Amino acid sequence: MSVFDYDVIVVGAGHAGIEAALASARLGARTLALVIKLESIGRMSCNPSIGGPAKGHLTREIDALGGEQAWVADLTGIHYRMLNMKKGPAVWAPRAQNDRIQYSLLMREHLEAQTGLDILEASVSGLLVRDNAVSGVKTLFGKEFTAPRVILATGTFLNGMIHTGKVSISGGRAGEPAALFLSEDLGAVGLAVRRFKTGTPPRIDMRTLDYGKLEAQPGDDEPQGFSYYRHVTPRNHVSCYITRTTEETHRIISENIRLSALYSGIIKGIGPRYCPSIEDKIVKFPDKPTHHIFIEPEGLSTHEGYVNGISTSLPPQVQDAIIRSIPGLERARIVRYGYAIEYDYISPEEITLTLETRKIKGLYLAGQINGSSGYEEAAGQGLMAGINAVLSLDGRSPLILDRSNAYLGVLIDDLVTCGTNEPYRMFTSRAEYRLCLRQDNADERLMPIGRDLGLVSDVRWQRFQSMLAAKERELLRLQRETCDQHPDLTEPVKFALLLKRPRITSQDLIRYGWKPSPDVDPGTARRIELEIKYEGYLKRQEEELERFRKAEGITLPGDIDYMHINTIAWEAREKLNRIRPLSIGQAMRIPGVNYTDTSALMIWLRKHKLLPSSPLREVTGA
Repeated sequence: MSVFDYDVIVVGAGHAGIEAALASARLGARTLALVIKLESIGRMSCNPSIGGPAKGHLTREIDALGGEQAWVADLTGIHYRMLNMKKGPAVWAPRAQNDRIQYSLLMREHLEAQTGLDILEASVSGLLVRDNAVSGVKTLFGKEFTAPRVILATGTFLNGMIHTGKVSISGGRAGEPAALFLSEDLGAVGLAVRRFKTGTPPRIDMRTLDYGKLEAQPGDDEPQGFSYYRHVTPRNHVSCYITRTTEETHRIISENIRLSALYSGIIKGIGPRYCPSIEDKIVKFPDKPTHHIFIEPEGLSTHEGYVNGISTSLPPQVQDAIIRSIPGLERARIVRYGYAIEYDYISPEEITLTLETRKIKGLYLAGQINGSSGYEEAAGQGLMAGINAVLSLDGRSPLILDRSNAYLGVLIDDLVTCGTNEPYRMFTSRAEYRLCLRQDNADERLMPIGRDLGLVSDVRWQRFQSMLAAKERELLRLQRETCDQHPDLTEPVKFALLLKRPRITSQDLIRYGWKPSPDVDPGTARRIELEIKYEGYLKRQEEELERFRKAEGITLPGDIDYMHINTIAWEAREKLNRIRPLSIGQAMRIPGVNYTDTSALMIWLRKHKLLPSSPLREVTGA
């Protein structure tokens, strides 16, 4: 074997590439990570933060499976908040502001320390493909590296174009070259190449702000991080700040809208609906007099601040005027101007639930190349691609998480089954079973899987087992022990029933005579409280989950020719033939495949004796 032969090659070392490379190497595969610039490993291209609604759930799931993002986020966090605490626990979401420089440096350090992982600065210009199977990659300078598994995690670098006003330059990120030839190669092997756009706001010098006009947004009194059983103590070091746009801001944008790359026709790609540019906000919501802006520090060793809420492709002089029209920013100095970026991606209908492409065996796609957005979405896909690439090498069954046990399952199922016509972003509303998929219980749902794979260390596993044992003991005590003397009570009440009351928390139980066990930490106590309070809701959701699992349990043979099932509508046949769902449940979620189509499919399966002996009438009514 030559020194250039690997088991797995990962192209890109952003959030997706990092997780893919680490998972691959940790599972024993000889792995090569190729990155255009070594200094860009783990770079937070946009907001230096991790988490938020649904995204915090993803990060904790990545951690439970043995990924890296949560741990490094905790080690470099400078401001922590648990969002949506006034709503139900299904949507509570941890979020951290991170030190942008330290996050990248620490991620690079972790990659360089990983046994079995080589890192090389090189630009990949094409794939090596033989008989519809990948066999490696070739670089811009003609070097070839061979491997039976290749993971593309290219972010916004495929044919990336940066736009500021009427000026457009090639680049995958400010100051970094784009990957100019790989898209053409992907199209040549039959993959559907599409175009998206995203953007970033200007950054400002935090020393030039008028803090008297800004609303401080401090971190939580008891900050909570992301990683389980690492014994990292989150600390708040900075405050974030809130301000708003004004009528003057909107006037400046409206008068200069023709100078925007987005509205002058220069940009053709579709942008993110849920993270629009400030130009988009003004044009699409003309009746809204003001928009929130969040000022977020970028680190402890810099005065740079991220102006969250005014992503823009307007020229620099207009960006200057916009900033100075905002309360508290009248004298702010911009240190980096915002820009929009267009890039190529591959239609996610080209991949399977393992993230392997349908047309090229051994080629996996992860992150923004699949049409998604966000660090967390990218990292989750990277982890799953790395795991599945190695499992396939070993001839083992793939890891496919479904919608009932992980947000990662929702993410990948949405992309593969439904596709996307805009940059995909995860929301709690996308998860039908979100009460069971809370951010606090990702360890219970997924850490046994990470352990079985070999990605969860002995130390973390032992701490997890200790938590489970302590939690079970405490639950039994709450159900058995009685509060029999308290002026608020007219009769003795089990502590568990007392905790079910709406305004009583686990902390409140102490004044009723409850003595918490010393081995139950605050996080476990909160988890116990939620399970007791929402017991009825959780049981109902479990019944829904059982119906879902039945539909997922009706597997579909991979060689069905749907085009010859005449009882299914033509559009549905085309979709089924292209996506090739693994189960009736997945087939039911494909846009364009309706109730009558799945019923007809069930009848066809029964007729051809491909249905289990007990047809599940409640799944489709067939």
